[in-house]
Amino acid sequence: MKLSIRPAVIVEGRYDAARLTNLVDTLILTTDGFAIFKDKARQKLFKQTARARGLIVLTDSDAAGFKIRHFVTNLAGAAYVRQAYVPAIPGKESRKAEPGKEGLLGVEGVQDELILQALQTALASVPNVSDTSDAMPENPRPITYTDLYEWGISGTANSAERRRALLSRLGLPPRLSKKELLSVLNTLYTYESLDAELRRMP
Repeated sequence: MKLSIRPAVIVEGRYDAARLTNLVDTLILTTDGFAIFKDKARQKLFKQTARARGLIVLTDSDAAGFKIRHFVTNLAGAAYVRQAYVPAIPGKESRKAEPGKEGLLGVEGVQDELILQALQTALASVPNVSDTSDAMPENPRPITYTDLYEWGISGTANSAERRRALLSRLGLPPRLSKKELLSVLNTLYTYESLDAELRRMP
């Protein structure tokens, strides 16, 4: 049974779209890779769709995917966009003779469960006003740069290694800047839940 959602899903190419068609019941749009940077008509469509129903951006975990993700988010307006991330998994799609530049699977190549989990996490990042049972607490304590330092995932010895381990444990891609990391963590977790997760790490 497909996951039925209201926001449109933005993916990079037609193979990604074909994959999503089997998993989710919603409008699926493609950026056609970097073509979105110059395609004014498609840009207009994205903006209109964002305001009408919202967008979920689901791009690959490589540098190109993040570049497209940033462009679409800025284009449509961050208030209308939710972020879905697939983990960075080494490999290549069966249709390709060689792996991509960074040797990572794209959206089309990861397991169904990971795609659905990414979409559901993105949906949960904005509480549904009609069902607040699993919503973030009102006025939660924000996660700060100081917290990242005290947790040993930024600005300390071995922080890069510990940050990679945390992102892997949470199923998030490793290519997150410090600012993006803070934004993603505040979107998906409370301070208390993340603190507890870090305490469980070796």
